[in-house]
Amino acid sequence: MTALLEVKNLIKHFVAERSLFGRPTAFIKAVDGVSFHVDAGETLALVGESGCGKSTVSRLVLRLIEPDAGSVHFEGRDLLALNTNQLRAFRRDAQIIFQDPYASLNPRMTVSQILTEPLALHDLVPPARRRERVEELLRLVGLEPRFARRYPHEFSGGQRQRIAIARALAVEPKLIICDEPVSALDVSVGAQIVNLLAQLQRDFGLTYLFISHSMPVVRYLSTRIAVMYRGKIVEVGPAEQITERPQHPYTRSLLEATPEVGV
Repeated sequence: MTALLEVKNLIKHFVAERSLFGRPTAFIKAVDGVSFHVDAGETLALVGESGCGKSTVSRLVLRLIEPDAGSVHFEGRDLLALNTNQLRAFRRDAQIIFQDPYASLNPRMTVSQILTEPLALHDLVPPARRRERVEELLRLVGLEPRFARRYPHEFSGGQRQRIAIARALAVEPKLIICDEPVSALDVSVGAQIVNLLAQLQRDFGLTYLFISHSMPVVRYLSTRIAVMYRGKIVEVGPAEQITERPQHPYTRSLLEATPEVGV
């Protein structure tokens, strides 16, 4: 069976220092030969401490930044070979939920406008039915339809993240990349968001690439876990195996350093 997403030997280095004449003299190896796959309907967690390169991987997968080498295939298609129109179509199939709900929503737009924008961009719902679809999306993430007229600053952090999830769901994507979606929230609110993501996956058969530094969170949500350290994947396997019988010393240190979180 072909994986929904397949990443092979992905590399991205950033210039850290330049000479007096502007020539690069030192590099940061943010992503250094990363390979993994995500099957339809599963959650692959990409876990590691801040700065290990996992968020850079998410941006490379979506072609928000371009890799130096390697390949990314989605449903067998080479994403690095897509033209502008093909890339736009891919962006419907793959959505991202960012870490910071305070920064990821346009403060000048109402919730209705935020959720209607992707519907109009991809011409998914006739104008006459968009209000109804917005109300459906809000109910799906546990918010009341009357909130559609409000602006992002009128909501708590957890509510904003629910709006961001609704925006991702609006285009009915095949893959959702969750880039540290609960790290900016307090523990109890973060647990609610994780439970919401799990419920949505059960209801709609969603596929997640879940990026986090929290082993308890990924233990609860993920099918498989890939552990990143200094730009490389050092261990990958089923969630139970990685959390109960870790092989790499870095994986063991992550498990020892992270307190248990109830979800």
